[in-house]
Amino acid sequence: MTTLLEIKSSVLRQVQVRPSSRRRTDAAGAAGADPQEPAAGAWKPGDGVEFFAHMRLILKKGEGRQGLPCPEVLLRSGSPAPAEPVDPNLGLRALSQEEVEMLYEEALYTVLYRAGTLGPDQVDDQETLLGYLQQVFGTSPEEHAEAIERVKKAKAPTYALKVSVMRAKNLLAKDPNGFSDPYCMLGILPASGAPREPGPRTEQRFSFRKGSKRAGPLPAKCIQVTEVKSSTLNPVWKEDFVFEIEDVSADQLHLDIWDHDDDVSLVEACRKLNEVIGLKGMSRYFKQIVKSARANGTAGPTEDHTDDFLGCLNIPVREVPVAGEDRWFKLEPRSSASRVQGDCQLVLKLITTQRDTVMSQRGRSGFLSYMLLLGRLLQFEHRPEEPKASCWRGELSGPAATILCLHGAQNNLSALQLAVLHWQVSSRHHQTRTLDYGYLLGLLEDMQAHWEEASSLPQGQEESLADSFNAFSEFGLRLLRQLRDFFPATNSTAVYRLELLLKCLSKMQIFQPSFEARSFRTELNADISAALKRGNREWYDRLLSAKSPREQPGPQRLAGLVELADAVYEDLQACYGVYASLFHSITDIDFFTLTFRQLERLVAEEAWVLTEELSPKMTLEVASGLFELYVTLADIQRFWSSILGCDSRSLALAGIHAPFLPAVKLWLQVLRDQVRWRLQGAVDVDTLEPMDTSSKHSSSAATASLCFSHIQELWARLAWPDPTQAQALGTQLSQDLCAATLFYTELLRKKVDAQPGASGEAVSEPLCVVLNNVELLRKAAGQTLRGLARLEATAGPEAALPRPLLSCAQALDEDLQQEVHTVTAHLTSKMVADIRKYVQHISLSPDSIQNDEAVAPLMKYLDEKLALLNTSLVKENLSRVLEALWELLLQAILRALGANFDVSADFYGRFHFTLEALVNFFHAEGQGLPLESLKDGSYKRLEEELRLHQCSTRECIEQYYLDKLKQRSLERNRFGRLSVRCHYEAAEQRLVVEVLHAADLPPLDANGLSDPFVIVELGPPHVFPLVRSQRTQVRNRTLHPVYDELFYFSVPAEACRRRAACVLFTVMDHDWLSTNDFAGEAALGLASVGGIARPQVGGSARARQPVTLHLRRPRAQVKSALRMLEGRAGKEAQDFVRRLKELEKGMEADP
Repeated sequence: MTTLLEIKSSVLRQVQVRPSSRRRTDAAGAAGADPQEPAAGAWKPGDGVEFFAHMRLILKKGEGRQGLPCPEVLLRSGSPAPAEPVDPNLGLRALSQEEVEMLYEEALYTVLYRAGTLGPDQVDDQETLLGYLQQVFGTSPEEHAEAIERVKKAKAPTYALKVSVMRAKNLLAKDPNGFSDPYCMLGILPASGAPREPGPRTEQRFSFRKGSKRAGPLPAKCIQVTEVKSSTLNPVWKEDFVFEIEDVSADQLHLDIWDHDDDVSLVEACRKLNEVIGLKGMSRYFKQIVKSARANGTAGPTEDHTDDFLGCLNIPVREVPVAGEDRWFKLEPRSSASRVQGDCQLVLKLITTQRDTVMSQRGRSGFLSYMLLLGRLLQFEHRPEEPKASCWRGELSGPAATILCLHGAQNNLSALQLAVLHWQVSSRHHQTRTLDYGYLLGLLEDMQAHWEEASSLPQGQEESLADSFNAFSEFGLRLLRQLRDFFPATNSTAVYRLELLLKCLSKMQIFQPSFEARSFRTELNADISAALKRGNREWYDRLLSAKSPREQPGPQRLAGLVELADAVYEDLQACYGVYASLFHSITDIDFFTLTFRQLERLVAEEAWVLTEELSPKMTLEVASGLFELYVTLADIQRFWSSILGCDSRSLALAGIHAPFLPAVKLWLQVLRDQVRWRLQGAVDVDTLEPMDTSSKHSSSAATASLCFSHIQELWARLAWPDPTQAQALGTQLSQDLCAATLFYTELLRKKVDAQPGASGEAVSEPLCVVLNNVELLRKAAGQTLRGLARLEATAGPEAALPRPLLSCAQALDEDLQQEVHTVTAHLTSKMVADIRKYVQHISLSPDSIQNDEAVAPLMKYLDEKLALLNTSLVKENLSRVLEALWELLLQAILRALGANFDVSADFYGRFHFTLEALVNFFHAEGQGLPLESLKDGSYKRLEEELRLHQCSTRECIEQYYLDKLKQRSLERNRFGRLSVRCHYEAAEQRLVVEVLHAADLPPLDANGLSDPFVIVELGPPHVFPLVRSQRTQVRNRTLHPVYDELFYFSVPAEACRRRAACVLFTVMDHDWLSTNDFAGEAALGLASVGGIARPQVGGSARARQPVTLHLRRPRAQVKSALRMLEGRAGKEAQDFVRRLKELEKGMEADP
């Protein structure tokens, strides 16, 4: 046994589970079976290769139509966006030569008479600024020099300082309640009254207060005062003042903050300062206002109701920035003895009130001159020849920004006016040279930030702004009409530009309620929707004219209409995946629904008209085109249904399937024929060799599997909506598929039969390949049929799996399983002779040879053959071949046992050893066949025969009766029932058997009845050697005889307790002219009879419950023991067999 275990196959342990990979099969089939692409035009009937190549193209279109599209898939390109249309006539009007010269003079005047401090990012060099203006206006050096001289001779502008006193914070508390009542006094200190430079010990600073011995009269040019804010340390004033400036380089702004303690209205008093002429008069009047002010913040004992000083500011006008300043200033004391704290916020801006330029003299406002100057600078700065000119964000050069800042400040343009001007000029400029929409959006946001000042805009400026909004809106709507051209969904850059454009259009609606003079647009969203609808129609009409013009005949238009429907589907994907979210989030427009409804209706109208025209002219080419068109239309419907809340029943495409039904039926008929052609061609070129090292099937199986996969995918794409029609189409398609599958197996069988077999080759590689091919196709066809069944079931609501499809799938699986078994039997039949030879070697081996040596040749042979099979077969087929070989081995051993009678016990022991060795070999420690399948069927019979062969004659006879006791009737009512009652009388040492009645006996006479009687006997005979059998009376012409007869058998209780001791009841039909007929038999074990199993306790024996026995015929396991006895020459065995054969003469074989 040890030697045998070393020989035991290592092959079966290495059997790996290798489930077939559908994708790998498809890929292999696509690469090896059908490499060519379809030729131009429709496929030709009968050309399977071209037909399925065309089908693959249809399926390929559907690969991108699974589920809802996402922007990440659609936005594939980051290249520059398509150029937008520009028109020079849409910009600002062209200036005349005189206007250009006036604007040039205005710009030079701005630079030459600038005032204030420039910022770090601005250009401070005057020559640089003047040289820049020369380049902008394109003047010669002589013209430039002359213009500068003219401007220098002009009168200098009149400057003024705009001061906005906003608020103060953290002031000193001067009142008993812990607060103050602050107000501001402010004015301009002219250059003549400027204080001297302070010496080392001089700490005195100027303030608005009464004169003293240390100071002369107040030198203020003009004094203004704010309101008094009561009880606060953080007053808010927000009051504006304008002071005329005589000397920009020397004048100063001075401001005092006081705590008001007097009842005098300082506001009214200070207003009269403007009526006082001359410094003397102003000084005398001011003394009356501020006579209560205390020097250095201290009060004398006689000064009541005086104002307390809180701080002051001194700001040189020349230090005010050109662009203005909004700043917190720290309050200063008048001297080192003063105690102040806090800050004051001021907004300062240096402007001109009179300008000696031609534009000013002709009444041209600073607003207009700034607009013209900005337009001129934008045209100069934005050079179209530069790369990325369309992405320009208005980044002006330093000189340009400086000049605009000077001009805006000098003309007193507010922040809102500047924002409005930049928007107006840039939005107009954008229509002549494309700008970045992010820049335009930023201008709108800047204007929105200052829109609270909108009421200060003059009517003319407001109308100008409204006109710019109208012009930009019309420009944007023109672009939206050509959405697909200028903002393609596959270009991320273009889509981002679209997003910014929509935000600009949406942002403009914020300003609409503020316009009083003119509304730039009443319903911008309605205009956008109208533009989109018009653009959709124009895009569709262009596509229709290009691909399927109506003047062409119907068959020629069909291919173009398929392309049109595909283009519409791709466009709808882009609308949903890219455009819809933008329009919904920015403008609250449902762009997808708007577009889908419009395009779907247009395509449906075209399809209806064309199908009506082509229905009478149905050909194979037309059917192919209509089928492809319907698949796309069905995809469009499914696209709508896949969106939550969308009902496809309201679509124009609802019911469109009806006119396509004849074309689909014809196409499916063509499909049936093309599948056969394709399979025939694939088998013709098949060499019945594995495709590669990773697969064990040949090329034709890959082609067939790929064809079935395509059919299933195409059926899923078809998704026929009518449940009844879908079931009919699906059933027909399934039947055609089953027929094609069986056709393929027939082709394989003919192919392998036509190949010459190798002499002496036990394992045929072509047969293994065929077996693998059939298994692969069985799985592929089963998967396809189940897919068709599931899809058909979902075509209608609450539909169950259709029975025709399921029955078709089951029938096909059975046929293919039978085919697999046939090929398996053919494959294993080549090994039958070798197996019998090696089994005979075991049976003929002398007793002197060890069992493992006798079995070794068989095990070696099996190991070699199974190694080849493992290499050539897939897991499922290897298991089938192992099962077939196992059955062959069992039958060969049974045959060997039947050919040898009256041999030694060692003979049977050797085969018992062989059987156990084969079980271990085929089980292979769990890697081979399971033990349950190995030890079933013929194994049990063989094991029983081996056991019986090793038993004595009496043991075989006992086994015969034990088998009868174990036997169960398969059909309980077929042979009838017999009721009996048994017990053992210990006192009399006898067994009492009472036959009561029988029922439902089989009719064995010509009259449909029987003449039954019952033979009662005890067995086995060697246990009861002196007991004779007894019989009841014959009951004529009945199938339900009643006997009620008692029989007594004098036997010891010990004999009744033997293992096989039983009462055997045999029901016979009595015949007068021939031998009696056997009706049935039943056995009752004596070990369970009352009085034997346990002593009888009181009562009548007849009171015991009767036992109902089901009659039966002897089965194989009962007859096996009889065959063992037939082969034995002993008298006891022969007598037992002879007596049973006499009884069986009238028996009928149990079917």
